[in-house]
Amino acid sequence: MANGQWYPQEWPDRIRALTDGALTPVTPRRAATVMLLKDTDGGPVVHMLRRRASMAFAGGAYAYPGGGVDPRDDDHHVRWAGPPRAWWADRLGVGGAEAQAIVCAAVRETYEEAGVLLAGPTADSVVGDTTGEDWEADRAALVARDLSFAEFLDRRGLVLRSDLLGAWTRWITPEFEARRYDTWFFVAALPEGQRTRNASTEADRTVWIRPEDAAAGYDRGELLMLPPTIATLRLLIPYGTAAEALTAAPARDLTPVLARARLEGDEIVLSWPGHDEFTKHIPTGGAPA
Repeated sequence: MANGQWYPQEWPDRIRALTDGALTPVTPRRAATVMLLKDTDGGPVVHMLRRRASMAFAGGAYAYPGGGVDPRDDDHHVRWAGPPRAWWADRLGVGGAEAQAIVCAAVRETYEEAGVLLAGPTADSVVGDTTGEDWEADRAALVARDLSFAEFLDRRGLVLRSDLLGAWTRWITPEFEARRYDTWFFVAALPEGQRTRNASTEADRTVWIRPEDAAAGYDRGELLMLPPTIATLRLLIPYGTAAEALTAAPARDLTPVLARARLEGDEIVLSWPGHDEFTKHIPTGGAPA
C-alpha cells in the first residue's frame, strides 16, 4: 500500500457480486460528521480520532466525530439559532424535518465523541465546561439512545447553534458495502471555553493535527484513512483560520460523491467521481492495484 487508503479485503468479491447482479445494494442511512477546527500559531488544526483496531469497519483508520441520524430528531421541535430549517433543507437537499435531524446529528455526535457541545442557553452563547458528572450522565444516555438529542436540549433549556456549523461536502457509501451511509460533512470551530476529550468508545486515540500534516502522513502510508476523510483534509489545507473555512462553507458543492465499480476487460475499475487518486484496478482473479 503506497498510501494510507483503507481498503477491506472483502471489497473485490462484493464488487464482482454487484457487477454480476448477485448483490442488491442496501439503502444508505443518513449520517453526519464534523471537522472540528481550532486556530494555532501554526494555522488551524483539526480534531481527529483513531478507530480501534478491533472495529469491524475501518479499524485503525483516522476519522472525525460522526454517526447516524436519530429519527426521533426529525419531528421534535428544538430551540434553534442560525439559518432557519428551510435554509438548511435547501442547503442539504432534503426536507425540513430531515434537515433538522441531520444538523442535530452533527451537533450530538460532536458532543458524544469529543465532549464539545455547539449549543447554549441563548441564541448567541455556548455552554462552558461540559465535563461534570451531570453532563456525563446525559452524554451517556445520548450514546445509549435512551435520550434523544432534542429531549436533551429541552431538558437543559439549550438552543442548538446551527450558525456554528458549515456544510462542507457529502459522500455516500459505495453500493457494494454491507453497511451504507449518506453522510454530510460539516466544519465547526471549537467554542471558547470548551475542550475536547476522547469520549468515544470506538476510538483509542485522538489528536489535533494540521490538515497538511495529516495528509502528508496519509501519503507516506503512516495514517490510515477512508477516501472521504483524506479528501476533506486536502480541501481544508488552503484556509488560514477556522473562520475562513466556515465562511467558505456555504459556497461548497454538496453534490454527493458515490464510488462506482465497472468491468473493463479482465479487471474491475473502482472510482470516485472527481477524486482520481482513489481509483483502484482490481484483476478479476487478484488483489487491487
